[in-house]
Amino acid sequence: MNLLKTSVLNGAAVLIKTITLFVLNKILAVYLGPTGYAALGQFQNFIQMVTTFAGSAINTAVIKYTAEYHEDESKQRAIWKTAGSIVFVFSLMFAFLILIFQRQLSLYIFHTLEYQTVFVWFAVFLLFFNFNTLFLAILNGKKEILKLVLANIAGSLFALIVTSILAIKLHLYGALIALSIYQSIAFIVTLFLCYRADWFKFSSLFGKIDLEITKKLSSFIWMALVSAICVPLSQILIRAYLSQEFGLAYAGYWEAMIRLSTVYLMLVTTTLGVYYLPRLSELKMIDEIKKEVYLGYKFLFPLAVAGGVVIFVLRDLIINVLFSPSFAPMQSLFFWQMMGDALKIGSWILAYLMLSKAMTKLYISTEIIFTLSLIALTYVCTQLFGFEGVSMAHLINYGMYWVVISFFIFKSLKQREII
Repeated sequence: MNLLKTSVLNGAAVLIKTITLFVLNKILAVYLGPTGYAALGQFQNFIQMVTTFAGSAINTAVIKYTAEYHEDESKQRAIWKTAGSIVFVFSLMFAFLILIFQRQLSLYIFHTLEYQTVFVWFAVFLLFFNFNTLFLAILNGKKEILKLVLANIAGSLFALIVTSILAIKLHLYGALIALSIYQSIAFIVTLFLCYRADWFKFSSLFGKIDLEITKKLSSFIWMALVSAICVPLSQILIRAYLSQEFGLAYAGYWEAMIRLSTVYLMLVTTTLGVYYLPRLSELKMIDEIKKEVYLGYKFLFPLAVAGGVVIFVLRDLIINVLFSPSFAPMQSLFFWQMMGDALKIGSWILAYLMLSKAMTKLYISTEIIFTLSLIALTYVCTQLFGFEGVSMAHLINYGMYWVVISFFIFKSLKQREII
């Protein structure tokens, strides 16, 4: 399936997810407000870190090797068996740790014990959460795009239903519970879709962990773990800094901006994951890889730019309709954020090449360096330009990131014919 066909099919799931997220944004804006948004963002970053350490770090490797071994099902099953066993063991281990330290976690993340039981909900459902993402990775690697789309649609609908009901009834506490459990509920649908496939067997998911395969997966695990630390931790630190410097509400405005960016870029980012990563993993010849990268810049980059322009032009309407008038101060972020988002997609097209070809050292070093630079730039830009400096830092950082990884990747490609 080529890039255009995948984008069109994936577009159905993205359209539904976009609509559900817009509706959710409105509900959360009304029932949580800017300060609730900030707390929700902190917890979401915590979930990202824990789920990655608890097993989902392996998913990129599962996509890559499932796609790469498309002609050898025995090798695919060996990958799944090791991955499934790792996810099972680490999910249980982290669930146990969360239950033990729920009090300390609540105080650290929320500065109150009021939401302590949210961590119990998350710990109980963590195993299903991680197996849902593992099954999605297998579907992605197998290029079962229709099943993947249906699973993602189910996840979006469950997120809308569960979050809407709980947020309306229980406000922030309900939204936090919903964030903890909705992926696990979607697991039922994903499991059903996998179970109906001819190639799926439960016996392929569990067994002795193969050390050779684990070694092969380790590069991807390290890359995912570094991302799991850098991205959420940087957002937590920036959110804490904004709260201290400008007030908790301003951290909420920034969180709303991040969520809006995530939604309007979804068609591009999901296509990168659904089509681009498996496709680049299959390719060995440099000329073929360059052609695929060119297609990414031909179709996906202009789409991101066009989306940013539309969002910027309609920013006042978006704030009032998708959020509420109380979010008006986020208007100053739009120009810099949209420009930064375009640069982000431009750089991600190459970053996925690093992932697919296990350029571990380059990926990890650039991830760490540019996470630190984002934090530093946020401080400098906000001191010089006020609150909108947080989005200026986003623009500058992704501009530098794109330049640096372009230099090293193209230098690497020039030295080889096969990769």
